[in-house]
Amino acid sequence: MSSLRFASVNADGLLADLDLPPASYRALLKLRALSEAGGRISIDQATVGQLLGLSRPSVNAALRSLELAKLVKKVRNGVYQINPMLAGYHSPEDAVAAVNAMPTNERLDTPRFVANYHQAVAAYQDQLAKQREKRAAQAAAKKASDAKRRKTLHAVG
Repeated sequence: MSSLRFASVNADGLLADLDLPPASYRALLKLRALSEAGGRISIDQATVGQLLGLSRPSVNAALRSLELAKLVKKVRNGVYQINPMLAGYHSPEDAVAAVNAMPTNERLDTPRFVANYHQAVAAYQDQLAKQREKRAAQAAAKKASDAKRRKTLHAVG
C-alpha cells in the first residue's frame, strides 16, 4: 500500500472531459499507482505493456495521448513525470508547493485545458498525415525512377 495520500486536485471530472483512449486512462492510473511522491516514475514502455496486457505500440500511443494532454511528460527513456496536479504527495503542503511551482501552461485548471488538448491532438494527427503523404510521395518517386531506369537498361549479349 502506497503512503501517498494527497493529490492537489480532484481531476476525475476533468479527465472525463478529455475523451482519452481507454488505454491512456489505464496507463495513467498505473503510472500514478507506481510513482514516487511528486509523480516521478522510472518504468519502460515494455513493462507498462506487461502490467496492462498491452502491446508496446499500444502503450506508446497511450503515453502519447497523455503527453498531448499534459498529464504525463517523458523526461527521458524509461522515466516519466506525472503532472504535479495529479501526482500523489506525502502531505498537503507538498502538493500545494508543487502546484505553485508549476508553469501556468501546464496547469490542468486553466479554462481552455480541454480545448487545448483537442487542438494538440488535431495538430499531431495533421503532422502524422503529412508524414504519410511525404512517405507516399517518396515511394511514388522511387517507383517512377525505378521504372525509368528499367526502360533504359539494355541486354548485353
